[in-house]
Amino acid sequence: MAWYDEAVFYHIYPLGLTGAPKENPYGEPEHRLNTLLPWIAHIREIGCNALYIGPLFESVGHGYETTDYKKLDSRLGTNEDLTGFVAECHKQGIKVILDGVFNHTGRDFFAFQDIKKNRENSAYKDWYCNVNFWGNNSFNDGFSYENWGGYDLLVKLNQHNPAVKDYICDVIRFWVSEFDIDGIRLDAADVLDFNYMQALRHTANEVKPDFWLMGEVIHGDYTRWVNEGTLHSVTNYNLHKALYSGHNEHNYFEIAHTVKRLYGMGGNRPDGLKLYNFVDNHDVERIYTRLNNKAHFTPVHILLYTLPGVPSIYYGSEFGIEGKKERFSDASLRPALNLADYADAVKNNSFTRLIAALGKTRQNTPALSYGEYNELLLTNRQYAFSRNHNGQSVVVTVNNDDSDYTMTVSAGNAAEYIGALSGEKVSVNGGRITVNVKANSGEIWVPATGDGADAAVDAGFTGLDVKDAAAEVKQAEKKAAVEEAREKDAGTKAVPEITSEKDAQQQKTASEKAASEKKTEAKAIQVNESDKKEGAENTQVQKTADQASEQKKPAATDGNVSGADAAYMEAFEKGKIAGLQEAILAIMGKNGPITDQMRKDVMDNVYHDSLINWIKSFRVS
Repeated sequence: MAWYDEAVFYHIYPLGLTGAPKENPYGEPEHRLNTLLPWIAHIREIGCNALYIGPLFESVGHGYETTDYKKLDSRLGTNEDLTGFVAECHKQGIKVILDGVFNHTGRDFFAFQDIKKNRENSAYKDWYCNVNFWGNNSFNDGFSYENWGGYDLLVKLNQHNPAVKDYICDVIRFWVSEFDIDGIRLDAADVLDFNYMQALRHTANEVKPDFWLMGEVIHGDYTRWVNEGTLHSVTNYNLHKALYSGHNEHNYFEIAHTVKRLYGMGGNRPDGLKLYNFVDNHDVERIYTRLNNKAHFTPVHILLYTLPGVPSIYYGSEFGIEGKKERFSDASLRPALNLADYADAVKNNSFTRLIAALGKTRQNTPALSYGEYNELLLTNRQYAFSRNHNGQSVVVTVNNDDSDYTMTVSAGNAAEYIGALSGEKVSVNGGRITVNVKANSGEIWVPATGDGADAAVDAGFTGLDVKDAAAEVKQAEKKAAVEEAREKDAGTKAVPEITSEKDAQQQKTASEKAASEKKTEAKAIQVNESDKKEGAENTQVQKTADQASEQKKPAATDGNVSGADAAYMEAFEKGKIAGLQEAILAIMGKNGPITDQMRKDVMDNVYHDSLINWIKSFRVS
């Protein structure tokens, strides 16, 4: 067992949270990182015991165009600030992992600057991919090179060069000796050379016991990356997509199918993959924004904390904040927040109370970290499973329907169970328990004695105030309806002030009607100008995706579709899927040879939304 087996992560994008300037002036250090010191106690209070923070090192803008791997970004402070920050995290029982951007550097990096100065005579001319002194680039340097994501601002490192490997491994050793970190999240791990990753893993094993390497991987067989020779874990984008769409579409089968598929990779076994689970991060929309029914915030997070894997909360989402992926900016996903604005949130904010209760329950219930997964009940709208460990069974029940649901499911050998969130007790009869699962909610049923009882008591969550939570969701939806209406009408006409619930509902209905009329129109793939994976290549992918999305479906009247129309619609869908698959293979081909397994991964994915997200993922940092 290692610390990360029982980790509950908190994720911070520091340049955003601290309100740092978008461009680095390379001036005197601004000690913004120190403003995050009060967040450490908050992280602990909501039941997290690990922190993923990054990017942190000197860069030009958003943090992924690295200028100096061994210097804290001057917009955040000094190396001494980072050393002190990590020390305070450790003092409060929180492990720390940093972002390792080892696929590319910025143009201000010393090796690239030497090439600009000395050209063919540079000792670093082989540090980057395909440097050609007969070519040119968008900066008119008089030579060309392979960039990342179509952006000349991001220069792709030659991972096959032993000198590059040695340098990056030395960076890892420096981060441990200087800052005492506990692990690294490898950016864009799905395009890193495997020999390169093996060298990083060898260094990880060398620098510190239980030093954790987690990689950003979007799709594919996760076992290619997670094994004894490469990484300990990868980002679980498969489950991320299933969690929000499984609720938006009232389809728990999608979630259960994803869990089973991951089990086939070893992802749900106690001794198998420990995937990094999340519902939002700095590259995707906030979960509260993504959910059609805001009340689903509760069952989504119950599943996040109880399904196999390592759960993670992205800063601010524990408060239920919004964040929408914009066409030209991810700024709303990475906002500056003042912790003082959320004082006593654990007591006064139903979302924060829930997250805190789940965090403490997770930390005090070993079965949720180590237990074998077993599906107990599954419908479109109800889902139950158990996590079994050391002879004890924890039962999880969730419901995405607007009505309560009574279910009877198998339980362990305990005589009585207690709801870790509600405190409700139920007796075991004939090896089964019968429980009422509240509408758009759920529960974690733990044995009333042993670890389970301690978890329920220590959670400090005496029951979700359903009335308050529902009112909070209703108020948020009313506000969203107003904001949506104002946004649609901005620049054309004034939006009358909404002063009553009736007015709000009328406005919401009008907005929903307008949205429905546009439902089949193109949803442009958002391009983040400050994201490291934009560029001409992605513009072409976006065009391909837009063309697939913008086509109109055959109209059906009164809900009836003729046989001919049905056949046409089926052919239309297949053609659209094929177009998206072709676009993905095209961009993958630009990053290197496409293996049979890679092609199979693409062709096996026949889900429109998943393919769209896959295309978007080529720009994910």
